[in-house]
Amino acid sequence: FATQECCVQNAAREYARRYAAEAETLEGFGEVPEVIPIFLIHRPANNIPYATVEEELVGEFVKYSVRDGKEVNFLRRDSEAGQKCCTFQHWVYEKTSGNLLVTDLQGVGMKLTDVGIATLAKGYKGFKGNCSFSFIEQFRALHQCNEYCEMLGLKSLRAPPQKQRKATASKSKNPTNPSAAKKPGPKKGREHRDFLSSQH
Repeated sequence: FATQECCVQNAAREYARRYAAEAETLEGFGEVPEVIPIFLIHRPANNIPYATVEEELVGEFVKYSVRDGKEVNFLRRDSEAGQKCCTFQHWVYEKTSGNLLVTDLQGVGMKLTDVGIATLAKGYKGFKGNCSFSFIEQFRALHQCNEYCEMLGLKSLRAPPQKQRKATASKSKNPTNPSAAKKPGPKKGREHRDFLSSQH
């Protein structure tokens, strides 16, 4: 268990470093959440030969997200750290094409510890997380983008249902094309441009 904990937290730490490198170049983004390192130590004389060691975090400990993805508390939604944690989750989700999600984000201020990772059932690039892949689906359904998601240019997770509706609407226009040519012609063009812009 200790080795898995180290593996998960240090993998999340690497994603957080890459997220920080991208976010810190943006004007006005400010401080970025950091996943603190965790170390595995071997104690051969002890009954439990392996243990983990990490920096002690002093201050108010806050859970910005929980493993099942359902908890949305005020500190997560309204605080800068909470919003940036949600953006971090969204960034990782997008960078891994929806195959991996860093979850169970908690800590003091911008310093996070004891995080979890959910991957699809087969894992992602040889890595398997310690959380159910259903958390990825729950995140996709519950995540609400904030100003930091917009600053990073992350795609809205609400976009696919809109595309389906527009695709269905364009299918229904084909049979009525002769009668629609007089009046709704310009509207068709506008809807098509909206559809294209939502993909970019």
